[in-house]
Amino acid sequence: MRTTHMADKKSARSPKEIEADIAATRSRMSRTVDELTYRVNPQTLKANAVASLKGRANDAAFQADGTPRYDRLAITLGGVSGSALLLGVLRRTFNKG
Repeated sequence: MRTTHMADKKSARSPKEIEADIAATRSRMSRTVDELTYRVNPQTLKANAVASLKGRANDAAFQADGTPRYDRLAITLGGVSGSALLLGVLRRTFNKG
């Protein structure tokens, strides 16, 4: 019984085939490195984060058909005005001097 090894299969290829395989592998690796470089670029990360945040804010403020979600907008405006009122009261309280 004879076993076939990878070395036996690889030696049957011509040097030009091996060089072509190496060139193809280099090309794939180069594209992969370029893609990874793009993905970890701080500008790309920032742009992706901003786009995600805008999408989530848009989803929270508008329904699928584009109409505003008045209940959520009212809660948000109430929270902002309550915070402003609280800050005003705290400022007057602590700045009596």
